[in-house]
Amino acid sequence: MAELMENQVFRAFTTYAAIVVLKMVLMGPLTAYFRITRGSFANEEDVARKSEEEKKKLLKAHPDVERVRRCHQNDLENVVPFVLVGLLYALTGPELSSALLHFRIFTGCRLFHTVAYITVLPQPSRGLSYILGMLVICSMGYSVLNTVFLL
Repeated sequence: MAELMENQVFRAFTTYAAIVVLKMVLMGPLTAYFRITRGSFANEEDVARKSEEEKKKLLKAHPDVERVRRCHQNDLENVVPFVLVGLLYALTGPELSSALLHFRIFTGCRLFHTVAYITVLPQPSRGLSYILGMLVICSMGYSVLNTVFLL
């Protein structure tokens, strides 16, 4: 593992993968924050100590909470493939400049996507950041396949 960490591409990958994974993990507490501040809970046990009338008010969906949950779901659908394909890509020995371009674009897209989703920026801002991030994953996947089939 120490030898692998001497590889600049692998170090760059671990840095950017850690950034997007941590961002994704922080969506959980953000969802909890929105649930608490909007008074919107999903489970009976979350409001167990409340009166029946209060329970009816609190056990409901709220648009802001659902927006954060959808953003988190979108992270799960994109960050996990980035980490898996990015790892394979880093292990194929790409040029550092190319790898950095892929990793930085994807990370920037995910950060912007979250800001666009949570602050409700007008489309196509969120959509474009999603598509660009997916293109990065596809580009890395193509590079991996191209490298493997040329061996």
